[in-house]
Amino acid sequence: MVMSKSSHPRLRQQFPARGHQTKVQDSIFCSEEDNSLYFTYSGKSNVLEVRELNYQVNLAAQIPWYEKLSQMKMPWACNSGPDSHVSVIQNLNLKVKSGQMLAIIGSTAVGKTSLLDVITCRDHGGKIKSGQILINDKTSTPQLVKKCIAHVRKDDRLLPHLTVKETLLFVAKLRLPKSFSDSQRKKRVDDVIAELRLRQCANTRVGNEYLRGVSGGERRRVGIGVQLLWNPGILILDEPTSGLDSFTAHNLVITLSRLARGNRLVLLSVHQPRSDIFQLFDLVLLLTSGVTIYSGTARDMVQYFTELGYPCPKYSNPADFYVDLTSIDKQNVEKEMESQRRANTLANLFQEKVKGFDNFLWKVTEGNDSDTTSSKQSSHGGSEVSINMPSHSSDHLPGVLKQFTVLLSRQVSNDFRDLSTLLIHGFEALLMSLLIGFLYYGHDKSRLSIRDTTALLYMIGALTPFTVILDVIAKCHSERAMLYHDLEDGMYSVSPYFFAKILGELPEHCAFVIIYGIPIYWLANLNPEPEHFLMNLLFVWLAVYCARTMALWVAALLPTLQLSAFFGNVLFTSFYLSGGFVISLENLWTVPFWISKISFLRWNFQGLMQVQFNDLTYEITIGNITLPVPGKIVTQSLDLDSQPLYASYLILTAIILVFLILYYISLRFIKQKSHQNW
Repeated sequence: MVMSKSSHPRLRQQFPARGHQTKVQDSIFCSEEDNSLYFTYSGKSNVLEVRELNYQVNLAAQIPWYEKLSQMKMPWACNSGPDSHVSVIQNLNLKVKSGQMLAIIGSTAVGKTSLLDVITCRDHGGKIKSGQILINDKTSTPQLVKKCIAHVRKDDRLLPHLTVKETLLFVAKLRLPKSFSDSQRKKRVDDVIAELRLRQCANTRVGNEYLRGVSGGERRRVGIGVQLLWNPGILILDEPTSGLDSFTAHNLVITLSRLARGNRLVLLSVHQPRSDIFQLFDLVLLLTSGVTIYSGTARDMVQYFTELGYPCPKYSNPADFYVDLTSIDKQNVEKEMESQRRANTLANLFQEKVKGFDNFLWKVTEGNDSDTTSSKQSSHGGSEVSINMPSHSSDHLPGVLKQFTVLLSRQVSNDFRDLSTLLIHGFEALLMSLLIGFLYYGHDKSRLSIRDTTALLYMIGALTPFTVILDVIAKCHSERAMLYHDLEDGMYSVSPYFFAKILGELPEHCAFVIIYGIPIYWLANLNPEPEHFLMNLLFVWLAVYCARTMALWVAALLPTLQLSAFFGNVLFTSFYLSGGFVISLENLWTVPFWISKISFLRWNFQGLMQVQFNDLTYEITIGNITLPVPGKIVTQSLDLDSQPLYASYLILTAIILVFLILYYISLRFIKQKSHQNW
């Protein structure tokens, strides 16, 4: 005999009437009345189904190649073996429809994130052994996922110097169809801000760990808003409440519950929600070691385990109690075996109870899960205003040119808001310029000697590029995770990002070179002719830009900041040593000689020497005899006159183009997934 929930006094205490419960909670926990508009998905209802899913992960393949090298192992040496493949999901079934919110709960490392990755076709390093994932009775594919599923990750990265409204507006320009006017895009952004309760911080910068901005809960809601803008039918969130206090987490789940009431399918993973959050869920999937312990309505979970002989103690949180009950205790071998045996028994019992059910949900009575959605929708139905928001097709998204203009505007806005970094870089350039300039100051009437001038010219081209390389690499790696997610979501393609990145940073580069190059030239009393000054400044501009493009390539090529900085340092040091000043070019042996051919420091040094010396005559005193020496002899003695002056300009330009091509190829074919927290 199945006992109904209304006849069980303990369950009535723990799970009061749904409508009354929600009203009480909203009045206490929600900072605003829950009578504002919410988005309804205007497309057809969606059904997400997982059938008999078995999924394995190759643990060895998850270890990055550079970590294997640090352990003195070859990258290909340990990618196979019986112990390297672990089953993280076993015989899993679930079925959820539009209007429902399904929460996947369980302790750490039970397969929650892996399940979400498999559903969204982002299961890198894993393999589906058997089973199917269906969306509206169609096999899940990356193309289908991009059209109907929005994936909110737990580590979404946002540009810190943009406000909440600007962040959403830039995304709206990239993700909404071309048919949308500017006013419609702004209206969509305003609607999302209102729905997610972000009005109070709409004009606040997003911020990061170094820049004070919105709170953690507001930042999570901004991440949801980025995905909500294009009005998806299915919303998947990976641990959206992690790191939030209980009050903020509760309000966030209320928001997700409201989104589900708008004919949207919401699927989220969560560790152990507190009791009032647990009661907001329609459906619950309890996992342990990749197997299903319970799948059904949240309100019937206590009764299910009570019938199995595991009643939830009075005043206890059912989510906490049953997650603890089914977790694997690895304190010692005996406890691990005992807890594993209990989990396997509960999993087998559940499989027997739902055998033959088409939706794989345990129900107290027939039709129970269909009532869940309707009861939830009706609990607030009289006080809300529904807005139908049309969906769109990815075929009608903005073109490459529009993406470029939006990304360029976003790049410039974010960079020029970072005044502290800009001022530090400008002060750094000015300080280095003044230090070098005053070192060679005091030769107003007499020129510097040939030796001092040669050293000065090489230092001008070799000193500042090194700091530029480190700064650019650090900045690129701070944006790497955001770029990876944007490209994975299809928000834009590589080409517009590449050109926006290059052009967006040009003003900063030009200002840096001007601040650095002008004081040195006049303090050191180099050739005062305007023509020579401009040619000198152009060489410095090209040399620093070579360093910048090399840093962009290195940052896109390698997965971590440390590896990129190391490789960039090796390249720069090789170019520095073979530049023609530390040792003359004619004395280089074969390997450094060919490195000097591609060293931008060598060609910059050669050009600066020709600009400064070729049209001047120096006087050299030997004993009592003063001899006039043409400057061209100096460049000849250092083997720096083998090509005309214009050749140095052309070669430096060619080096820049080569680095830019390598940077583009790296962006195009290397996943920009960040392997570190920055």
